[in-house]
Amino acid sequence: MKKDLLSMATLLSVLSITAVACHAQVNPNEVKPVVITEPVKYDTDDPAIWVNKAEPAKSLVIGTDKDADGALYVFDLQGKIIADKVVRGLKRPNNVDLAYGLMLNGKPTDIAITTERMTHKLRIFSVPDMKPVDNGGIEMFVGENGFEFRDLMGIAIYTAKDGKMYAMVGRKSGPKTGGYIWQYLLQDDGTGNVKASLVRKFGEYSGKKEIESIAVDNELGYVYYSDEQVGVRQYYADPDKGNKQLSIFGTTGFAADHEGISIDKTGDSTGYILVSDQGANRFQVFSREGTSANQFEHQLVKVVPVAARQSDGSDVVNVPLNDTFKHGLFVAMSDDKTFHFYRWEDIAGKLLKVK
Repeated sequence: MKKDLLSMATLLSVLSITAVACHAQVNPNEVKPVVITEPVKYDTDDPAIWVNKAEPAKSLVIGTDKDADGALYVFDLQGKIIADKVVRGLKRPNNVDLAYGLMLNGKPTDIAITTERMTHKLRIFSVPDMKPVDNGGIEMFVGENGFEFRDLMGIAIYTAKDGKMYAMVGRKSGPKTGGYIWQYLLQDDGTGNVKASLVRKFGEYSGKKEIESIAVDNELGYVYYSDEQVGVRQYYADPDKGNKQLSIFGTTGFAADHEGISIDKTGDSTGYILVSDQGANRFQVFSREGTSANQFEHQLVKVVPVAARQSDGSDVVNVPLNDTFKHGLFVAMSDDKTFHFYRWEDIAGKLLKVK
């Protein structure tokens, strides 16, 4: 009997090891990063790329470290942490986005915004010095009392053609009848800090999981967000154009959660929308432009397996930065506490355009 039990235990152990080995198998076609950042302390989640327009080689990647003792980390293009720019003491920063030229104290100021989940506040910092310009944080979803209705998650900044700048803010949970995303106008409060004024509530929600990733196409005036396990929803970013859903795409072919969204622009209205297929360690790439029959029909163009694991967040720019990133940079979070930097031409392969 003991021998039988031992044999059974051995068999189960072998099966378990085999299962783990199979799960850990690397896709031979996956795209490899050219840079992997130094690790953060706890849990990477979402990156944003700041292009130094005067000296592109000195551009930065800003990424969240998602913990109650969290931080915004700042990396150079070699993946090294720039210690004197790291913002510490943040209460579970989730996503981050940035924008160029918000008028503060009468001068254009580049800003990075992160969602601080545990305090229900937006935290805003000037870039590249990473100094706070938010008076300690701006409360979001004031008046909401549903479970996790104020726990901040996604953030995207929309800069309209008239120069107005808006924050599109998501949360861990919200109503299923519309109004999941709240849009705030960002302005100088008169002291050189940012104030946020609520201008609208919009956006459907399936209730299946959560909405984390939000991305904005400034030039075309659209906002996209991932309704996890359902698809990517599209709306007008301009609050005056109404709250009608324009499309939902990526509704099939995803292994698990729909996550990070990045928009690569190859022309005034052309390019690609990259969406993380988190459970499969890959990005599904859709056309930025619609079809001749339907301007809001975003067709699947390519599926790109990547070395980044369980990627929540991503960002992309297609301008030359340095000798490594001559055609642009794609950054994806990986669950080993790092961010992966990819050359755009490696992501593009033969199917996508390279500028």
